[in-house]
Amino acid sequence: MDKRNFGDGSEQVSLLGFGCMRLPLLPDNKGIDRKAAKAMLDYAYQQGVNYFDTAWGYLNGKSEAFVGSVLKKYPRDSFYLATKMPGWLLKSLPEAKELFATQLERCQVEYFDCYLLHSLTTREEFDRLYLKEKVLDYLYRQKKAGRIRKLGFSFHGSIELMKHLLDNFPWDFVQIQLNYQDWDTMQARVLYDLVVQHQLPCIIMEPVRGGALANLNDKAAAILKQAAPQSSLASWAIRFVAELPGVLTVLSGMSTMEQLEDNLKTTSNLQPLTAKERKLLQQAIEAYLKAAPIPCTGCNYCMPCPFGVDIPGNFSIFNQGAGKRLLADMVNQDEKREEYRKLWDDLAPEARAGQCRSCGKCVPKCPQHIAIPERLKELQNLLTQIQ
Repeated sequence: MDKRNFGDGSEQVSLLGFGCMRLPLLPDNKGIDRKAAKAMLDYAYQQGVNYFDTAWGYLNGKSEAFVGSVLKKYPRDSFYLATKMPGWLLKSLPEAKELFATQLERCQVEYFDCYLLHSLTTREEFDRLYLKEKVLDYLYRQKKAGRIRKLGFSFHGSIELMKHLLDNFPWDFVQIQLNYQDWDTMQARVLYDLVVQHQLPCIIMEPVRGGALANLNDKAAAILKQAAPQSSLASWAIRFVAELPGVLTVLSGMSTMEQLEDNLKTTSNLQPLTAKERKLLQQAIEAYLKAAPIPCTGCNYCMPCPFGVDIPGNFSIFNQGAGKRLLADMVNQDEKREEYRKLWDDLAPEARAGQCRSCGKCVPKCPQHIAIPERLKELQNLLTQIQ
C-alpha cells in the first residue's frame, strides 16, 4: 500500500482511506451487515489501509460505534481514526461538548487522529456555532489536551468561504470533494489549488462521485474500456486524484469486497495517468455529461424525507435512464418506455418523486446544491409518461 506523510514526514498515512459511510447493509436496509463489513475493515487493515473515516450521522448514526468496535482490537497507534462534528445539528457549546464526548465513547477511543468540522457550507453557519458559540476554541483546547491530534474541516462551500477559512484560522488539513467530473464543473480545481497553496495536506472525498464514475453511460464507458479492457472504471477515477501533489489520502466509500480489492489494486504501486489517458478521461466525461445526469452522490444527507421520498433512489434511477439513452425517445418508442418503466420496479410507489410536497427541507442539506424539489417534479413528469 502506498503511503503519504502528514507534512512533517513522521506519520505515514495509507493512500487509500476507508470511507465508512457506505458499508454493506442487510436486506431492506435493516442496518449494517456486520459480518460483511467487519470482513472488509479487517482485510483493508491487513492490506495496509490505516485511515478510517466515519461521522456522527453515517448509516443512521451506527457507523461510529461499529467502526470503533472493529478497530479496538488493533494497536491504537497503528491506525488513524477520523470523525466529524455535525454543526447543523448543534445550537450551543454545551451541546457540542456533549456530542464530542459521546463520539469518543461510541468509537471506544481516548482521542481522534483527525477531527473535522463537518461539511462547512456557509459563512453564517460557521460563524454561528464555531465563533459565536466558541466551539472552535473548544476544539483547539481538545487538541491541546491530546483528544484531537489533527484538526481540519470538510467542505462544500464557495471559493470565498474557503479563502476566508484558510486565511484566518489554523488547520492541520482540509477535506474536499474532488474527482474528474468536478475538476472544472464544480470548481474543484480552484479549491484544491487553494489548499495546496496554503501547504496543507488535502484529503479527497467522493473520488468516484458516489459511484457515478464507476457506472458511466455506455458511450463514456466504452471510451475507457477500449483503452484499458482490464481496468475498472473506478480505477480511472482513483488514479486521477491519487497522483495529485499534496493529496494525503483518497477516501472511498466501499460497499463490497470486490470494490475494496479493486481499490487496493489501484493504490498499491499507483500508476500515474499518461497524457493520452488524460485526454481519454476528458472525452469520457464529455460523453457522460451529455446525458445530463443529476449530480447526486447518494450521500443521503437529504434524508429522511418527511413525506417518505427516497430522494437518492429517484435520482439514481433517472441517471440510469439517462445513461442508457432511454429518455429522449421514450415517448415515441414503446420499447424504450418499457425499459425505463422497469427501472422503477424496485422503488416502492410511496418512495417515488410524486410524493414530494416541495417543503424544501432537503435543499440546504444537499452538498451538491441540487434544487431537489424541482428535479423531483421533472422525474414525476417523466413517470406520468410511462404509467
